[in-house]
Amino acid sequence: MAAHHHHQKQIAIIGAGISGLLACKYALSKDFNPTVFESQNGVGGLWANTLPTTKLQTPKSLYQFADFPWPESVATHFPTHDQVLDYLQSYADHFELTKHIKFNTKVIGIEYRGVAEEEVEAWALCGGNGDVFGSRGGKWEVEVSSDGSDKTEIFVADFVILCVGKYSGVPNIPEFPNGKGPEAFQGKVIHSTQYSGLEAGESKELVEGKRVAIVGFRKHAMDIAMECSEINGKGNPCRVLYRTERWSFPDWFPPLPCLYLSRFSELLIHKPGEGILLSLLATILSPIRWGISKFVEREIKRKHPLEKHGLVPKQSFLQDVSSCLIATVPDKFFDRVEEGSIVLKKAPSFSFCKEGIKVEGGDKDENKQQQPPLEADLVILATGFKGEKKLQDIFGSKRFREIIVGLPNATVPLYR
Repeated sequence: MAAHHHHQKQIAIIGAGISGLLACKYALSKDFNPTVFESQNGVGGLWANTLPTTKLQTPKSLYQFADFPWPESVATHFPTHDQVLDYLQSYADHFELTKHIKFNTKVIGIEYRGVAEEEVEAWALCGGNGDVFGSRGGKWEVEVSSDGSDKTEIFVADFVILCVGKYSGVPNIPEFPNGKGPEAFQGKVIHSTQYSGLEAGESKELVEGKRVAIVGFRKHAMDIAMECSEINGKGNPCRVLYRTERWSFPDWFPPLPCLYLSRFSELLIHKPGEGILLSLLATILSPIRWGISKFVEREIKRKHPLEKHGLVPKQSFLQDVSSCLIATVPDKFFDRVEEGSIVLKKAPSFSFCKEGIKVEGGDKDENKQQQPPLEADLVILATGFKGEKKLQDIFGSKRFREIIVGLPNATVPLYR
């Protein structure tokens, strides 16, 4: 009787955040051999490099593993930074995932070997024949470096799972005309990820007594503004510059918006390549979509003084949530705005000058006259990350770079 030789598939997983841990656990359950590459020294992904004061902006019931509930000791609906990290570490320990993770190991590049680029162009599915692992002898070569070393090594895999996320990696730094960028400013300019990497004492030393301006108005910007306002108070108010008004949740809200996070929500939105039936269904259900959006908008305006501060968005709540542009406002954020320790300033465009920031096209009553510079000692750019750039840089093949980034006009980023 001939012996049956089973080749255990080698899986390379990039990133040990929540998606990477889940992918590793699932791969093990299917009798694959996963190796997770994590550039940091612990699990958690984004949560390993964010502010200690940051809280989960999704209710914990929607942010948990199906087979590993939150511990009873976490009573709050929005767990803290430390509680989230502990939860992810407990998950990794419980399912013995840590031994499959290579920490302090950065992925330099990924190449697919064994299949010509012309053949890749013709693929309709991952393996070209409907088999996710393919059967044409191709292998993935993952080039990595460990512990900051200049030396690299190659890991060969049958399949690669990217769990690198959008909100880390390459900072999104705005571009400016010559002489109008950070080089023109006599103060200090940093990106929010640099601020998050500071210890509590270091961040206080950086901010205390300084005139701080934050560019951006999403979750990270609001969390940093709260820290700065707590350190400096009304004496040196933290100025927050924003370009576009967005809908943001208060820290407690009726569960109706959770409909957008269910399978039902898929029926409400027109999708690329949808058939006639799904298109017709989305059209028929459009009044429900409109009604939910208007209800949520009314509740947000009731809980937050948006009209008072000129923060009512022109676009609908549905548009923001479909584009992943919803954030949860930190507790007491608008109290700080009311007391004057946080000052909100609309800035459709801006540039740097010696004294600080020149705002262009801001408040209506100031549009007709030259606005004086917004004087600052420290400018923090909470302008997000170039998630697509990070993904593009990983692949040597132009074709794979195009596939992984997707269409620029996709309703939801990375939607397939």
